[in-house]
Amino acid sequence: MKKILIDTNAYAAFKNGNQEAVEILRMVEQIGISSIVMGELLAGFIIGSKEERNRKELSTFLCSPRITFPVINNETSEYYARLFHQLRRKGQPIPSNDLWIAATAIQYGYTVFTYDKHFSNIDNLITCHSPAQLFP
Repeated sequence: MKKILIDTNAYAAFKNGNQEAVEILRMVEQIGISSIVMGELLAGFIIGSKEERNRKELSTFLCSPRITFPVINNETSEYYARLFHQLRRKGQPIPSNDLWIAATAIQYGYTVFTYDKHFSNIDNLITCHSPAQLFP
């Protein structure tokens, strides 16, 4: 089963009509959205000029039966701590929110759909930003 955990910038690319993003979301069987990404999206909506429209569009998107909401729990915290340590040893820290996204993806077996290159610094994390990476 092809399942992705969507990053905030991937959702934005999809909403902006990026063809690769649209294709990925069309082709996967499961789309995970973490509470971290939800928080980033809602914060962006609040500070933007189209909050009501963006909330409605997100609400429609979330109604898909392919959407899942992986729970961040104590086990996720363990993954987070280990990833934090791993990246610190490498001298390659990443933003804290992205570390939570990565920990969630590893815990639940998701591929992270993102345009942020720093996710590639994380061992054992699979990422994608094009359909060819998911469906070679």
